[in-house]
Amino acid sequence: MTINISGEAAIVGVANTEFSKNSGVSELELASVAVRDAIADAGLKPSDVDGMTTFTLDNTDEIEIARAVGIGDLTFYSRIPHGGGAATGLIHQAVMAVASEMAEVVVCYRALNGRSGHRYSSGVSGTLLTADAIHWGWYTPYGLMTPASWVAMYTQRYMHLAKDVQDAMFEVAHIQREYAVTNPAAFFYEKPFTRAEYDASRAIVSPFRMLDCCMETDGGSAVVVTTAERAKDLKHPAVIVKGVGQAAAADMESMTSFYRPEIAKIPSMDIAAKVAYQQSGLTPDDIDAAIIYDAFSPIVLWQLESWGFCGELEAPQFVLDGALRPDGRLPTNTHGGQLSEGYIHGVNGIVEAARLVRGTSVNQPAKDIKNVLVTSGVGVPTGGALLGLAD
Repeated sequence: MTINISGEAAIVGVANTEFSKNSGVSELELASVAVRDAIADAGLKPSDVDGMTTFTLDNTDEIEIARAVGIGDLTFYSRIPHGGGAATGLIHQAVMAVASEMAEVVVCYRALNGRSGHRYSSGVSGTLLTADAIHWGWYTPYGLMTPASWVAMYTQRYMHLAKDVQDAMFEVAHIQREYAVTNPAAFFYEKPFTRAEYDASRAIVSPFRMLDCCMETDGGSAVVVTTAERAKDLKHPAVIVKGVGQAAAADMESMTSFYRPEIAKIPSMDIAAKVAYQQSGLTPDDIDAAIIYDAFSPIVLWQLESWGFCGELEAPQFVLDGALRPDGRLPTNTHGGQLSEGYIHGVNGIVEAARLVRGTSVNQPAKDIKNVLVTSGVGVPTGGALLGLAD
């Protein structure tokens, strides 16, 4: 028997800390501040929280945050693996918890000193040893040692198949910077760039330039999920979770699934999209805006195809036609994204998606926003969620 969780849960509180390159505080403090502020944003008390969920990568224990913030008894706690692929997995866990009555109020959080502490751009060098090292061992002798190098491999294949990819990569990076320029919370607030500056930015790994790669950021983000019924009595309009899916497609490796028949596709996201659409009853035509995981500029293109906003290999033209802009078909990453607001492994994207539904984004599009897509990282097991106003 399949249980449809659509409409059972809602995001009712959101918060980010400051985004910086050197927070000067512990990851525990970043996490505690984000969690505290999200609970307050919901109009709830810490003692109302009975569930917590985060990334396996997060260094801060749930119980330490609970003690620091004043959360009492917990009846649900979980952690999601696979780096940025976990972002909407937190929502997935929280929705299942409240829908099954295992918990009533769940806080989802992520905090890291991603610039002043461990930097993910260091890749698999140094002392990082995981089970993934088994397959990474085939690539590291050839210089494929970092997330940028792995995603560049997929991008080179996509550029072989599709037209105008480099121009579309610029458009993704540029429009997101334009959103960040008017977002006071963004790291790149009031710092635009031109095409000439993009072309002249430092080469990282072909075809990526520096402006195609997300920042490494210190900061924290949190969202609060509760039942749709309880959400009716809280401070803000309920942001209903209409659909949420996650998937690890067959023959999956973590960021290096180079042995599939075609590497210019992301089948895990295709599956997650199908699940979320089926749960919600929505179609791509019903989605008014999107927060699409953007660790690197081209991964936005592949996800546009996975979620049905354009056909296979058509994302570059979709983007170049202005679709992601404020007056476009699908205003996307209105906070500046991970390229230009901050890199909190996509959880700051969930915060922005909720604000778009509430109508409180600093870059709120002029058109009515009823349904918003938010996604997790790709190249890894991943997922996405469809958020919207109550029907």
